[in-house]
Amino acid sequence: MKLVRISTVEGRIAYGIPRPDGTAIICTGDFESGFQPSSKAMPIATCLPPLSPPNIIGIGLNYRQHARETKATIPDKPVVFAKLTTSVTGHNHPIILPMVTDPDGEVDYECELAVIIGKTAHNTPASTALDHVFGYTCANDVSARQWQKFGGNGQWVRGKSFDTFCPLGPWIVTADEIPDPQALPIRTRLNGMVMQEHTTADMIFTVAQLIHFLSQDTTLLPGTIILTGTPQGVGFVRHPPVWLKAGDSVSVEIDGIGTLTNPVVKSS
Repeated sequence: MKLVRISTVEGRIAYGIPRPDGTAIICTGDFESGFQPSSKAMPIATCLPPLSPPNIIGIGLNYRQHARETKATIPDKPVVFAKLTTSVTGHNHPIILPMVTDPDGEVDYECELAVIIGKTAHNTPASTALDHVFGYTCANDVSARQWQKFGGNGQWVRGKSFDTFCPLGPWIVTADEIPDPQALPIRTRLNGMVMQEHTTADMIFTVAQLIHFLSQDTTLLPGTIILTGTPQGVGFVRHPPVWLKAGDSVSVEIDGIGTLTNPVVKSS
């Protein structure tokens, strides 16, 4: 099932199943109990980010080829960071270049598979970890490289958490439609050109392993997002580097899920 989060013409925020005619079948429920379609369809006034998460957990260097292109050692444990929830934005919404970056910006794209927790996970073994997944969506872990490397005294949160730096969408695909999250082709297109293209099979730590690791003595609440890392082809390793600039259009595509597209604009 594809699930969107919308604003209706009445100003109500609701979850629904999108239809080709611009309406959505309104659903009841939540991430823990699941969503059930009602008999009511409503026009979609605005498509919102597919959820408002309680926490966003990022994983760095989780693709072997990406670790190699950055000349980093393959990690023996997941590299964990956080993104602020205020960084979330949705499909077709702009990525805003921060005023506090220099004229070159050094703002980079990172296509990622986003995992949405459904059933609360706490000390969850890898063998049952996927039972705790509600669904999946596309994510762009937008990163201001100057701030990631130098602006946080070794911490990544600032460079990863500017407003609009966590595009998600265009919808959530429920876990029953993704039997194997480690078999998904994933790519980034910048102005139509493929910049990243690989498969989630290259992850160093699988989705199940990440949930097991992250839930050790830590509660993963329903709606928690795990960003599972990006494949090779990011902008900062290219010669010359490729940075997002105003006027660009960047898309994240994951086969079986969909395409998340965002224009890039200057801060006003």
